[in-house]
Amino acid sequence: MEITSEHLLLLAIPLISAFVGWFTNYLAVKMMFYPIEFIGIKPFLGWQGLIPKKRQEMAEIEVELVLGKLLSVQEIAARLDPQELTTNIQRRLKQVIRKLVDDIMQEAAPTLWAALPIHGKNLVYKRIEWDIPNVVQKTISDFQHNVTEILDIKELVVKQLVDKPELINEIFLKAGSKEFPFIERSGLYFGFLFGLPTMFIWHFYQLWWILPLGGLIVGYATNWIAIKIIFEPKHPIKIGPFTLQGMFLKRQKEVARVYSDIIDEKLLNSKNITDIVLHGSGSKNLLELVELHVNDAIERYVAVAQPYFALGVGSENYYKMKALATRRLFESSESYLSYAFDYANNALCIGDDLCQKMQELTPEEFEGVLRPAYQADEWKLIVTGAFLGMAAGFFQITFVFV
Repeated sequence: MEITSEHLLLLAIPLISAFVGWFTNYLAVKMMFYPIEFIGIKPFLGWQGLIPKKRQEMAEIEVELVLGKLLSVQEIAARLDPQELTTNIQRRLKQVIRKLVDDIMQEAAPTLWAALPIHGKNLVYKRIEWDIPNVVQKTISDFQHNVTEILDIKELVVKQLVDKPELINEIFLKAGSKEFPFIERSGLYFGFLFGLPTMFIWHFYQLWWILPLGGLIVGYATNWIAIKIIFEPKHPIKIGPFTLQGMFLKRQKEVARVYSDIIDEKLLNSKNITDIVLHGSGSKNLLELVELHVNDAIERYVAVAQPYFALGVGSENYYKMKALATRRLFESSESYLSYAFDYANNALCIGDDLCQKMQELTPEEFEGVLRPAYQADEWKLIVTGAFLGMAAGFFQITFVFV
């Protein structure tokens, strides 16, 4: 049988369908994540990746479905040893304390402080340096007992992911590192298969709407099938020697490790936790704890130094000094707490804890790790694929089979 140009044109239909299937799926994946910031003319003429665009909603979903259920703030905070934490920051804290004492006394009691000889000032420094570990340990202990009022995991996660949209992209892309490439490749395979019946129909009935309709079906079906294969069936189904289960769900242990490592290293690390504790909605509660223990320490010191100290400072400046001490110690806390980050990261073990609990989730619960990335605007991606497939069908009618 001689192969004619007509035959070659017919063979072009499944090949073009394969390209359309691949391209629409490839574009669908890219549209989920990029661009990170809106490009175009707001509000409608342009595009922003679906996940970066809805990162606050995505972050809240992640907290509700995964982090909020698996991580106990109380359990995590209890892993910190107040004495060990104090040891890590003590050297830097001593350096900070001397400057704080100078600043506070110069503002609250400048005349008394200026008149105090070097020997007297050194005694003040040493008395406070001797007592400060006790203050820190008591504050940390109270923090652990009141951690739910000070540390809000949801607030931390949402703030970090809203401020860093590239991070939420990284979480989804790494968690779905095998699923997203599969979506792209599957478009090629399914596109070719769907193109075969279109080719046979076109061979016998060359109606103008057949190729656009075939392209629409290819663009729609390749996206829809790929997503179904990733998440369905949820539970393993044995068919002879084969076991069927959604690709993503089958990789639960592997994904749990990858996901937990990202959360541990870039989201729930000591630096971010410290930042939300000091500047978040619960910071006022922490400030009250600091104030309680700083005032207690000052009272102990004044009890030793009276009556000389009390007479020299005066009652008004005395209360001003206590307020200044609390505020300055709290405001400078980042400069010395950073010295405990390495210890805290190792002590908290958030990654290992989260990984173990994620591996124990049911398939329905585990689906929530990645599924929100699809569900929010899944229909937009499928419709876009269908539209591009139909456009490719019109292209064939106009330029190939004209």
